[in-house]
Amino acid sequence: MTVAAVRIDADLVRELVATQFPEWADLPVAAVEPGGWDNRTFRLGDLMSVRLPSGPGYASQVAKEQRWLPRLAPQLPLPVPEVVARGLPGRGYPFEWSVYRWLEGEPASSAAVEDASELATTLAGFLHALQRIDATGGPLAGAHSAWRGGPLETYDIETRRSISALGATIPGARAIAVWEAALEARWHGSSVWFHGDVAAGNLLIRDGRLEAVIDFGCSGVGDPSCDTTIAWTLLSGESRTAFREALGADRATWARGRGWALWKALNKLVQHLETNPAEAAAARRVIDAVLAEHERDT
Repeated sequence: MTVAAVRIDADLVRELVATQFPEWADLPVAAVEPGGWDNRTFRLGDLMSVRLPSGPGYASQVAKEQRWLPRLAPQLPLPVPEVVARGLPGRGYPFEWSVYRWLEGEPASSAAVEDASELATTLAGFLHALQRIDATGGPLAGAHSAWRGGPLETYDIETRRSISALGATIPGARAIAVWEAALEARWHGSSVWFHGDVAAGNLLIRDGRLEAVIDFGCSGVGDPSCDTTIAWTLLSGESRTAFREALGADRATWARGRGWALWKALNKLVQHLETNPAEAAAARRVIDAVLAEHERDT
């Protein structure tokens, strides 16, 4: 079943909730905007949210979050999604789904941040705490995490194909240099917990400060360098430096992080170059930042 074939809207959520959790049947349901791609999120009443995978590639993340979030949460310095219930397939919807406690805040992609460097150091502290949690038995990087936490080589062909497809629209030789440096900076440490999608949309801001971290669908155990991509997608200048210093990332980890950021931005630029100028411009900014920083560091 493709993503497009799955009907996910407020009516479906009302039907699923009424059927499986009749005690909540009278609560209002409203889509959360901006909507996600891997999952769709809806507010259920004032105190809960409903999260539904949008396709089979994301369905396994439900069981992972249901199992591990209650174990991770008490050891983290910021709120993360709190599991309330686990839904089953029904009403034509083929996957399991989750009910979480509602977390207040607006995504960092749209909210006003009071002090970007403070956000950077707070986030670094959160990631430090996540990495210190016992990783024994945790889900090793794989398809469930979109291979984040695993070796960058997984995306070598795709990255080189994107660079080739973009041609003269980007400085291809410089992009190749960043990518090959990232491949050479191999991970030799012990596997630790990683979030897997530390993006602006998954950082909730309240009163100008980082309030919570959401969406652990790509989380797992492996190389944490994928969690540094926020340095180029949201942070810049002093806040990027503050994040790097507070995180204590060594040169190899930072180089791999640049690789992850470049891979994602290249894909985004290929996808949106002719169709979405705003998204394409955002991807170019990340690419430019990654290339410029690599040249300063070498």
